[in-house]
Amino acid sequence: MNPKTISRRSFVKNAALAAAAAQIPAALRAAPPSSPSPASAGVSAPQPARGSIRWLDGSAPALNNGATWGMPWPRGSVAKDAAFALRDAAGKSIPVQSWPTAFWPDGSLKWTAHAVPAGIEINGGLALAPGQKPAAPAQAVTVRDASGSVVVDTGVIRATIAKSGATLVRAIARDGRDVLVNGRLVAMSADTPDADEAVRHTTSFESDIAAVTIEQAGPVRAVVKIEGRHRQCAAAPADAAVVERGQLVRPPADGPSALHIAASPRAWLPFTVRLYFYAGGEAVRVMHSFVYDGDPEKDFLRGIGVRFEVPMTDLPHDRHVRFAGEGKGLWAEAVRGLTGLRRDPDGRANPGPIKTAQLAGLPCPPVETFNPQVRERLHYIPAWGDFTLTQPAANAFTIRKRTKPGHGWIDVDQGRRASGTGYIGGATGGGVVFGLRDFWQRHPVQLDIRGAHTDRAEVTLWMYSPEAQPMDLRFYHDGMGMDDFRKQYDGGLEITYEDYEPGYGNAHGVARSSEIMLWAVAATPSRDRLVEMAAAVRTPPVLVCAPEVVLNAKVFGALWSLPDRSTPAKAAIEERLDWQFDYHRKQVDQRHWYGFWSYGDVMHSYDRDRHVWKYDVGGFAWDNSELSTDLWLWYYFLRTGRADVFRFAEAMTRHTGEVDVYHTGKFAGLGTRHNVQHWGCSAKQVRISTAAYRRVYYYLTADERVGDLMRELLDVDKILNSVDPARKLTGATPLGKYDSRLSFGTDWANLAVAWLTEWERGGDTRYRDKLLRGLRDWGAMPTGFFTSDRYGYQIASGSLEPLTVRGRPGGSDKTIGVSHLDSVFGAVETFAELIQLTAGQPEYEGFAKAWIQYCTLYSAARDEQRAALGADIRGNGLRQAHSRLTAYAAKMTGDKKLAARAWKEFGQGDFADHGLADTRASLKTSLIEGPDVLNPVDEATWVSTNDAAQWGLAAIECLALDKFINGSQMALLAPGNS
Repeated sequence: MNPKTISRRSFVKNAALAAAAAQIPAALRAAPPSSPSPASAGVSAPQPARGSIRWLDGSAPALNNGATWGMPWPRGSVAKDAAFALRDAAGKSIPVQSWPTAFWPDGSLKWTAHAVPAGIEINGGLALAPGQKPAAPAQAVTVRDASGSVVVDTGVIRATIAKSGATLVRAIARDGRDVLVNGRLVAMSADTPDADEAVRHTTSFESDIAAVTIEQAGPVRAVVKIEGRHRQCAAAPADAAVVERGQLVRPPADGPSALHIAASPRAWLPFTVRLYFYAGGEAVRVMHSFVYDGDPEKDFLRGIGVRFEVPMTDLPHDRHVRFAGEGKGLWAEAVRGLTGLRRDPDGRANPGPIKTAQLAGLPCPPVETFNPQVRERLHYIPAWGDFTLTQPAANAFTIRKRTKPGHGWIDVDQGRRASGTGYIGGATGGGVVFGLRDFWQRHPVQLDIRGAHTDRAEVTLWMYSPEAQPMDLRFYHDGMGMDDFRKQYDGGLEITYEDYEPGYGNAHGVARSSEIMLWAVAATPSRDRLVEMAAAVRTPPVLVCAPEVVLNAKVFGALWSLPDRSTPAKAAIEERLDWQFDYHRKQVDQRHWYGFWSYGDVMHSYDRDRHVWKYDVGGFAWDNSELSTDLWLWYYFLRTGRADVFRFAEAMTRHTGEVDVYHTGKFAGLGTRHNVQHWGCSAKQVRISTAAYRRVYYYLTADERVGDLMRELLDVDKILNSVDPARKLTGATPLGKYDSRLSFGTDWANLAVAWLTEWERGGDTRYRDKLLRGLRDWGAMPTGFFTSDRYGYQIASGSLEPLTVRGRPGGSDKTIGVSHLDSVFGAVETFAELIQLTAGQPEYEGFAKAWIQYCTLYSAARDEQRAALGADIRGNGLRQAHSRLTAYAAKMTGDKKLAARAWKEFGQGDFADHGLADTRASLKTSLIEGPDVLNPVDEATWVSTNDAAQWGLAAIECLALDKFINGSQMALLAPGNS
């Protein structure tokens, strides 16, 4: 250790720090951390607030297929094994299924999840009462685990789920009759992405089940998880179906059949499919996830989808096809149409019962009642067997149909943005309504119906359309001579802000999830009902707890508050918070930030000369969570409860947690820094994959897929040496006895939040122990978080020691180097929760003291830094973003001078000098149109996503923290002051 380093004893004796530590509020003190255990018998449950749970969109949906939501609880208020009862606004009991999703350290419940059955009318708010017996559903969902299958019965439909083979869902039956059969996954790959190649070889794949797990078994909600890989299909024999370019071109004589599996086939594209069932429901929600584990240079995925068959028993004129268009638009026709003929089936009756019934999707009167001129010639009216809706781009879809393979397609119609919902079935024999969420947003997509004129129609929901060019996931340039770190650092970063390294811009390991709805219906739904179902696919109804409920539970570190416009300064902040979200939401549509791999992300920086975001400029393109965009959106939702914010943040969580993160391969668990391609940057870091960006959504929704994503991160520390974030920095300190080197903010803080989440979820205690060991080690550092820029880390124990002391190697002892990035990727929010959880326990107080010291000194005056540390701090940029650190120190110490300094720092802009003083003047856009741009756009050239995210978080947290010191410093931010 450097003999000139301030000792631990001197550190504790430092007057400023000791004063700060002494003033940590007693209210934060709590029982010592431990494994979750039953809360004390004396715990009193909170009284439920009427209306504390509500529909996200404000009113009850037309269609309730069952719903699940998360509920927070104050520390120590609800025992671990508490039961819950649910009541509506009138006091009526509502059936509910409940389970824990997180615990406080004392074992009491922190978060719970709850599910209500399908079909129940819920108008007004709901209230959840702990300690009371729940009402039972009228029709409970049951799960039976048989030797070769799992059978789920909702009381309305019964699904038989296979445990092995290619077929996931053998059948879904209703009223004793199979409505859907042979449900499986399909995929196709090509050996070239280029359409002008002389020969393109296509290989087909089907699902192959590896494991089936019953995750929930009722009585209100059942969840079955299926895992496996896509296995190569053999060449089709003479009696099997043949697929070319995604179309069934050779069915056998008795209709379409499954493709055969090769003897030694390739298996790739690992998948996870979850099937969700609700008591009394006729619908199945399907969450489909896959990982691209191919070679981007050779494996060009050209289609991936879900396929099933629908038995057809009605006469062709009583079979119906539906596709939902935009809004309430609906294309609805029969397989054999009876309208527009030269001879009218109703004879002279106009309107007659036959055509009226067919147009409504109802059973037509018996054929014997048809006009004889039509009845005797029915076989001359074409029966249309094949239908396709293709959405190749965000603003265009087409529908076409044909009679059968081998005959020409007929163009039907076109539209702008299809809802992604279709139907095939009979007026009496039933059928299936199917829908793919975020349909046009994730183009190219496609809905296929084949063989509707046969005994079995086949449906394929293509999550990536086989009619589009195959996915080309190759890196976008040849390296341009950047073959060593010097060229990559001084070349690419200096000119295009791209951190390039050969072999690192690889898509192997990225993933994507898609949400599908399937309704097994007894008869063709009415047109109005189909429109309601399409709306439920586009915008699934969501139950949420009110913002004040989450706030009062103090589950996210108390770093946010409800909107407050009580003063001009606060109103100005609230106005900009609203404005900058609305601006980004509108930019998504105006700039068409859509597509299979891209929907959910936003761009990083703006090119005012071209009037475009820098979509093609190295590290300035896709944002990939840079500077915590995800966290800003979720904190903004927590305080506002706005539906549009929730869905914006949800789409981002789905994208950034899967596309921007690796799920297999040498980068597994790491995320990719911003780039022209989502996987293009060579900076693979846990700061991007961090669980901090997923936790809010997980706890609000209990979404199992996002829960999986966070658990994938628990052991990412094992690859921090092989993919060292500091590998390109000159003078990197040798590791010595340590497994890897890491920073406290961009690395350890994001390991910590994954371990914290696993601890509170009641998982493996090894991660709790590593987390708590880290807290103790940070607290023992000679100068806290200023001790070093890199720390030696041992994987097994989680222990930490400084690799160097006082700044970067070779630096002057008169300066201490810090990174302005360490606190802006969730560290502030994570550390606030850790201090809240462990406050009052002596072995962890050192961590709190060290963090308060860092928050106090980071932006302090030079003389204050020298007095505390014996040196100046360098590298401490992003002062406005770090104002929330100063505010946190003010809150923890009650120091109003610190509070005043926080607001002063907040008023100073980080990026384009847009502080609060000129905020109102800046909240304007200019309309750019004509030959300067391809499409008219609203432009605010000063906006950057980095700025929006960090300004948003600083604003939200400074407002919240200011409340602890009586808000006396807000006058500094009155218009005209800065």
